[in-house]
Amino acid sequence: MKIRKMERGDGEKTLRLFYETVRAVCSRDYTAAQTAVWASPRGETEWTSSFFGEGRRALVAEEGGEIVGFADMTQDGYFDRLYVHKNFQRRGVAAALADALEEGSAASSFTVHASVTARGFFEKRGYVLVRENIVERGGEKLVNFYMKKEK
Repeated sequence: MKIRKMERGDGEKTLRLFYETVRAVCSRDYTAAQTAVWASPRGETEWTSSFFGEGRRALVAEEGGEIVGFADMTQDGYFDRLYVHKNFQRRGVAAALADALEEGSAASSFTVHASVTARGFFEKRGYVLVRENIVERGGEKLVNFYMKKEK
């Protein structure tokens, strides 16, 4: 597996991976209606641009030339997104991406709004629960967890 900096040309593949992961993997913890609004259609240009804002670092994991995961973090240590292809779950992809982002960050602590699906992963990495959140999207309420880890 290779971890590399995300490129603008990765937009379509990461967007497709996001949709597939939410619908296949997160559907274990969220209803069909919740995953439908979570993975509602987004424009590829807007999606791609969201990874390249000032102070944001975005990485992809590749295996055999295919993107199998991606993640991004702001310079103040906020873990925005971390998704792994449904066929590459529990193979170290998420850990490799998280390690690279955390190690490459100058932030003194890290925070994340972890999904129900991702909560255990972040807890194993030393993140602690600060509070539970309920986010409303498209009339659906989704639970997530604001978590923090000191460096």
